[in-house]
Amino acid sequence: MIATAAVCLAMNIYHEARGESIDGMIAVAQVTLNRVEASEYPDDICEVVYQRKQFSWTADPNDIDDVESYTLAALIAEEVIDGRTADLVYGALHYYAPHAADPYWANDFVIAAQIGRHVFLVED
Repeated sequence: MIATAAVCLAMNIYHEARGESIDGMIAVAQVTLNRVEASEYPDDICEVVYQRKQFSWTADPNDIDDVESYTLAALIAEEVIDGRTADLVYGALHYYAPHAADPYWANDFVIAAQIGRHVFLVED
């Protein structure tokens, strides 16, 4: 089965932001789409999501064990792809969760937003 853009985005939202607020889930989706638009990333949602060493969950994909959260992620994916959400991350291409990581590369960027447990970063 070939994954559609909406499925790839929903999987990324589910694995990266499950348990976050709706705004937090939207923000993660927006970073993914911002990367699609950026010249330094692939121009396809699935290629961005599965690009090597970008989203850690893709190295060891987990099954969906929370159908309710995945259903919400799928709805959010469609809304973001359709452009029905406000830009919550100010064009950010990167984010991380300070409670889980302290990436060395984050110091090269400026915090654009903090939504839930994620910090969203833009170039300085």
